[in-house]
Amino acid sequence: MRIPLHMAKEKELKDAGMVMVPPESLPRQLLAEVGNMVRSSRTVRVMLETCTRCGACAAACHSYLGTGDSCNIPALRADLLRNFYHRHFTLTGRLASWLTGRRTDVNEEIERWIDYSYQCNLCRRCAYYCPFGVDTAEIVMAMRYILARVGFVPRFYAVIVANLLKAGNNSGMLKPAVLDCCQFLEEELKEETGLDIKIPVDKPQADILYVPSSTEFTHNVDTLLGVAKVFHALGLNWTISSAMTEAANYGMFIDLDVLKLHNRRIVDAAREAGAALVVMGECGHAWRVARMFSEGANGNIPFKIMHVLELAAQNLDKLTLEKAKMRVTLHDPCNYARAGGIADAPRQILQACVTDFVEMTPNREMNYCCGGGSGMLMDEMMEVRMKLAKMKAEQLRALGRLDALAAPCATCKAQLPHVVRHYKLDIARVTGVMEILGQCLKL
Repeated sequence: MRIPLHMAKEKELKDAGMVMVPPESLPRQLLAEVGNMVRSSRTVRVMLETCTRCGACAAACHSYLGTGDSCNIPALRADLLRNFYHRHFTLTGRLASWLTGRRTDVNEEIERWIDYSYQCNLCRRCAYYCPFGVDTAEIVMAMRYILARVGFVPRFYAVIVANLLKAGNNSGMLKPAVLDCCQFLEEELKEETGLDIKIPVDKPQADILYVPSSTEFTHNVDTLLGVAKVFHALGLNWTISSAMTEAANYGMFIDLDVLKLHNRRIVDAAREAGAALVVMGECGHAWRVARMFSEGANGNIPFKIMHVLELAAQNLDKLTLEKAKMRVTLHDPCNYARAGGIADAPRQILQACVTDFVEMTPNREMNYCCGGGSGMLMDEMMEVRMKLAKMKAEQLRALGRLDALAAPCATCKAQLPHVVRHYKLDIARVTGVMEILGQCLKL
């Protein structure tokens, strides 16, 4: 299935620190980048050589179940890279190509890589079904990295990376705007609570560096308000760094060098603040990168990393809460439940905050992706995104009416309101977990 994905032009790639490979050099460069990948990543190489095409992953994949396209079966999607690898990097594959004279058009090959690597949300659900533990999301990530190296990057991603390089966040928001936003939110908190609740920026000698999603300064401000209330109630010495106002790390989806660079900003910001603890905000893949990639990307880190949901859940007994009369369910972001070890904390918070907490089926590590995973939030991809959300919509519809759908991830918060409208679900609002906690907190 062809997808209407807008790819970055040469200038947009340049702004993101990337290059467009000339057409005449593309076959040679593609071969070189695949060679670099399989030589540098034993994990990818083993997974390319292990799949038996048993089909167990098909029943797990919301992309295949939503689109009905057999090429979205994880094993067949991975075959796009697997076949290239066998054809060029194994003796039997090279011999077969020589005997048959089989050749493939590199442009057609790249088109298929783009079409199918960007119908995968990298949710990793298929890995739970594979009898050999093959994680086809890792293969798809490798395909995206290779595509980026030869100049094929979605425009949406390239613009975000350019903003990261320029301003330290996805939206390109500069320090004056961050300071203005925090001052405005402090005034909102004063009006609501009568208390001087601070959202400190660049505070020296802070014990905690809080790393928010940049959406907490724009359309998810209630999440930042909830965080500020909780930190105030606990008497924490914390700050936000104006140089590091983005938890999300889109390098994970297209370029490991970008991942390392943005992750380094967290390390530098924590050292600058003197923080012993870095607390990550509500963003799924940001948590996975911080928890699992930090030391591999930038060496030993002189601080502890914790998620804001874990911190809040561990301190619930210190908070005065008034339960809201609400029927609420929790969407488990893929990079929490399947890749980040966070499943209990949000449930503990919601059970303490609302009168009627209900579970989706399945849930936790077996929950379905929202369809926006890996930052697939492009407007031109809306039709595809809604197909990818089909299984999530079926989960939600089975619950009936809900006062709130709690989705503690910036990407999920952006995707799920569209899902609610498209599938005409009886859900009053999509919200974050820290937002609900903040609203139930009595100060």
